[in-house]
Amino acid sequence: MISIKNEGIVISITEHDFENDGVLNPAIMQEGNTVHMFYRAVRRGNYSTIGYAKLEGPLNVVERNEKPLIIPSADYEIHGVEDPRIVKIDDVYYLTYCAYDGVNALGCLATSTDLIHFEKQGIVVPQVTYEEFKEMTEFSSYLNEKYERFHVTNNILNNPGTRRLIWDKNLIFFPRKVNDKFMLLHRIKPDIQIVSFNTIEDLTKDFWKDYLLHFSDHILMASKHDHEIGYIGGGCPPIETEAGWLMIYHGVHDSAKGYIYTGCAALLDLEDPTKEIARLPYALFEPELPWELFGYVDNVVFPTGTSLFDGRLYVYYGAADKRIAAASVDMKELITELLQYKV
Repeated sequence: MISIKNEGIVISITEHDFENDGVLNPAIMQEGNTVHMFYRAVRRGNYSTIGYAKLEGPLNVVERNEKPLIIPSADYEIHGVEDPRIVKIDDVYYLTYCAYDGVNALGCLATSTDLIHFEKQGIVVPQVTYEEFKEMTEFSSYLNEKYERFHVTNNILNNPGTRRLIWDKNLIFFPRKVNDKFMLLHRIKPDIQIVSFNTIEDLTKDFWKDYLLHFSDHILMASKHDHEIGYIGGGCPPIETEAGWLMIYHGVHDSAKGYIYTGCAALLDLEDPTKEIARLPYALFEPELPWELFGYVDNVVFPTGTSLFDGRLYVYYGAADKRIAAASVDMKELITELLQYKV
């Protein structure tokens, strides 16, 4: 098994109103020795904004804003802007996040050229009810029964009288175009899906209708091993290596203590990322330390960003939905280990 080092807590809550109840799930943009961290900041009442901190090296915080950088500005995100990820493609930064209105959770995009000013592009995922989703996806193939359990039993039936859309979260761009197309991961529970397109403007209602009519063709990864048997979801932006795209994602399994979130690793084909080529059969890391075992949500490590220093990969994650921590692993050792488990 691969050896991974827990680097401890990177940032915790402060007394500032916008982050007095939790800091978690950071987007990471490394530029040389500088690590820009855009993190979900939660105030009491579970209202989220996106805060900012700057690190020199992988762990040394040298700057931290006292006000949120990105705040809700539309009805569909009035309860929070959550769980950002970020990549840079050409000269543009693409920051994806989940917009939550208190009922629905949908993937959104904001863009920037300077990491200071972000222009919101709105919701970029399909906006459909489960009934519409089921009708379209089962037109061409059988749908895993977990889709109904997560979206009906666990969501719609528990919230009568409200219009519930399919939750579509964990939007993550690949850090470059592949075959001249944007590649985007997203997650309609319980699997990870992948979509390619030419421009952001392509993501129309008609585009998503056609996508859902061929939904099974777009499922990239499904649960396989015990540590991820409940469901899986995207984590960090894919990392380009000679062996393939390194995927650090999250896996969830049920236990007597409830759901346990783990950090997981896989490889995708470099020129055709719709093909999985390797996956660790065990968790890369899992909740073990007090700040991972106990928090706003217990038993959670939720990876969302990485940096690379001296051949060592640093994985930043939300710890029990309360703090931000990091773990590190030798990059070459991780790739070598992954290649032992080709699919």
